[in-house]
Amino acid sequence: MSEQLATNKSTQLSKPSYLYAIISITLVLFMLGLLGIILLEARKLSAYFKENITVTLILSDQIPDDELQDLQEQLKTMPAIKQWEYISKDQALQRFTAQTKEDVQGILGFNPLFASIDLNLKANYANNDSLQSIKKYFQNNRLVKEIFYQESVLDLVSTNANKVSLILLILSVVFSLIALALIDNTIRLAMYSNRFLIKSMQLVGATRWFIANPFLRQSIYNGIISGILATIFLVLLLLLTQHNIPEIQVLHDSFQFFVLCMLITLLGVAISWWSTRRSVIKYLQLRLDDLY
Repeated sequence: MSEQLATNKSTQLSKPSYLYAIISITLVLFMLGLLGIILLEARKLSAYFKENITVTLILSDQIPDDELQDLQEQLKTMPAIKQWEYISKDQALQRFTAQTKEDVQGILGFNPLFASIDLNLKANYANNDSLQSIKKYFQNNRLVKEIFYQESVLDLVSTNANKVSLILLILSVVFSLIALALIDNTIRLAMYSNRFLIKSMQLVGATRWFIANPFLRQSIYNGIISGILATIFLVLLLLLTQHNIPEIQVLHDSFQFFVLCMLITLLGVAISWWSTRRSVIKYLQLRLDDLY
């Protein structure tokens, strides 16, 4: 009876303190989630730019239809290629005329342009090493007259993507350590107000597990609530951003966002539980005089 009374009293006294703990954990998890979104969007943006770099295969004149069909079948089987588009001589002329407003065929009396195939590679293959391998592969094909891609643009995208990824990775580590420290300190302050109650329960004969159980259970609830609140704020921020910048929707991945929200919720639960357990054990090991 005395143990049950002490437990109820523990729960009642800890609620006001845990309210501030929930608010603090929510804010920290929100900042971590925001950093995670920026990291994911940066990777998506880098992949988007890489996959929009065009590799153009200039084809030879007078290619038999069956050989052209064989070349297109080869492209379908290549794992590096995301998509491709065949541009005939007539289509190339139409595009050139639309862009320059000049009738080249009327001036020269023939169509000087070549048929071509525009390739877009998957992001993992959009690097100089892979492109050199692809270039060597097609150079041995008699149907391909020339291979062209903007090497300077590829180098610029790759360099900037690596720099941004490194900076965001460092920031993620730093913010994660700060988050751990802040949440741990918040929980310790919340538990500080219950130190006499914890000791009193020990003095009346309650076991360590009986004393720690309501606090640990409450810490799990606090972590889940904080994670849910942080997720709601992240969703609202994401919707607001997409409403004002619709183009950013192409970078959004719902599954990755869901995984991120689950991770920050689990992180909040884990840190809250660990800090609460550490604080309870600490006060149980102290002498009564040391609590003052």
